[in-house]
Amino acid sequence: MTDFLPREVREGLEAARKCERRKSARMRIEVGGQSFTILRYWDEGFALDVEDAPHLRGYGDLYDGARHVGQCLIVASAEDGDEMVFEFKRNTPAAERPPVDFARDEPETAGALPPPVD
Repeated sequence: MTDFLPREVREGLEAARKCERRKSARMRIEVGGQSFTILRYWDEGFALDVEDAPHLRGYGDLYDGARHVGQCLIVASAEDGDEMVFEFKRNTPAAERPPVDFARDEPETAGALPPPVD
């Protein structure tokens, strides 16, 4: 049995695989007003499609769907087949509120019920 497939069939399979990966990807990064779909994501970096991704550098915002996940400083690391791999120099999680510049006297309790009334 032979493992040879015609070039057109291989290209069609590769295009279908790329299309499926893009549809299932939820993460994206916005750099310089442009948005790129993240194909793979891990703690130290992420990978984009090599055809869509320029050699990005600098600050970017990470999103999981519509939720802002964090802000990062990235640098292009290597080309791995049909993916461009990027590494984080800094990855700061997004906060729901701005940081405070003072010490709180009492910890805040979210969703606490008032004491019972006798």
